[in-house]
Amino acid sequence: MANNKKLVEAITSMEDDFAQWYTDVVKKAELCGYTSVKGCMAIKPAGYAIWENIQHELDRRFKETGVQNVYMPIFIPESLLQKEKDHVEGFAPEVAWVTHGGLDPLQERLCVRPTSETLFCDFYAKEIQSHRDLPKVYNQWCSVVRWEKTTRPFLRSREFLWQEGHTAHATAEEAEERTIQMLNLYADFCEEFLAMPVVRGQKTEKEKFAGAEDTYTIEALMHDGKALQSGTSHNFGDGFAKAFGIQYTDKQNKLQYVHQTSWGMTTRLIGAIIMVHGDNDGLVLPPKVAPTQVMVIPIQMQKDGVLDKANEVRERLGKVCRAKLDDSDKSPGWKFSEQEILGIPTRIEIGPKDIEQNQVVVVRRDTREKIVVSLDEIETKLGEILETIQKDMYDRAKAFLDSHIDFAETMDEMNEKFNTKRGFIKAKWCGSAECEDEIKAATGGATTRCICKEDQVKDGDTCIFCGKQAKHVVYFGKAY
Repeated sequence: MANNKKLVEAITSMEDDFAQWYTDVVKKAELCGYTSVKGCMAIKPAGYAIWENIQHELDRRFKETGVQNVYMPIFIPESLLQKEKDHVEGFAPEVAWVTHGGLDPLQERLCVRPTSETLFCDFYAKEIQSHRDLPKVYNQWCSVVRWEKTTRPFLRSREFLWQEGHTAHATAEEAEERTIQMLNLYADFCEEFLAMPVVRGQKTEKEKFAGAEDTYTIEALMHDGKALQSGTSHNFGDGFAKAFGIQYTDKQNKLQYVHQTSWGMTTRLIGAIIMVHGDNDGLVLPPKVAPTQVMVIPIQMQKDGVLDKANEVRERLGKVCRAKLDDSDKSPGWKFSEQEILGIPTRIEIGPKDIEQNQVVVVRRDTREKIVVSLDEIETKLGEILETIQKDMYDRAKAFLDSHIDFAETMDEMNEKFNTKRGFIKAKWCGSAECEDEIKAATGGATTRCICKEDQVKDGDTCIFCGKQAKHVVYFGKAY
């Protein structure tokens, strides 16, 4: 048990230093490592396995809505990037440039894609001629590069993995329908698959994506009360289409511009999982996304029949869930601690006495509850336990989110609440970017996360900062 204690103590308490706790969990759970390229991470098998599960489930949900996967080049010619003024200005500070091919200077600089709107637009301009070519509902799984000044594993890195959907439609109505559809798909995915509740709504003009008409977002709340933008969906209208000449002939044989959308999720979701569900002993993974859902740990495995029985249990469970057997020569205490650090949702303990009684002990990672289960019904009971864990984890996270959403009528009240209880604060706002900036300065960094869908302003409602007529109720929060 001394070794077990040492392993757990290697993780800083989140109450003492949340940032260090996060780094410790990432390191001890072996999710990623640092590389010789500053700001870039090497995603290890444990981390990549989580991303694979996210990718598989999202891809399945995408295809149910008619999405097809494609792949675009990693390089964007500078002239192509310059075609949409707002877009290039928004990304210019983060762009990495290729200036040489081998030893020869390039005639035109190439941008390493920070996002692929311009590439898809160039492609669509060649592919779309008629209304019969629409809609185009494409997505690609790839990496992008953004030269961030400050980085943190999964949350912000110079290269990261993501998916980016890019669609083209005949009408503004179809584009808006797709934009909202993907926003809700993202929200449902986070809540159903990651057990992570979110608030959803529209970004303000100041916070929307560069070049978009409207941006919609889902925002999750971390253990430390900070918000994390977890997915975005953008309606581009026909702005990109006009810049790139993406036109089609309609049913009346008239030329029309297409209407476009874009939407994406990234590996920062792994960071979100850590900070929503993790505890002071390590990672806590919801069963649906966990690469390993149960770890079978034999007790006194040197005794006759124990290892064979443990392997038999693993084989049986492997038919109904993702199961592994830890038959290493480490002590049981060390194995328990390791399973907890890795976030594996359940472990099964089986020793000589359990075999005699035709039972195993199932231990929940999230609550540490021990459940004695007959070997005759282990497959059914473990499935039920995993379902319960998934639901309970969502319910706890939802209760935390709900208890950290407050309302403020004045700036003094907002500052007091941000200082005493971090989270989301709803407030009435006039719609001006100047007030957004002033509120951010006055609160030490609180920004508009999204416009609140469920609360509407009335005549006479005033902006929390300037006192003018309010246009919206918005969620304010301090964010990663």
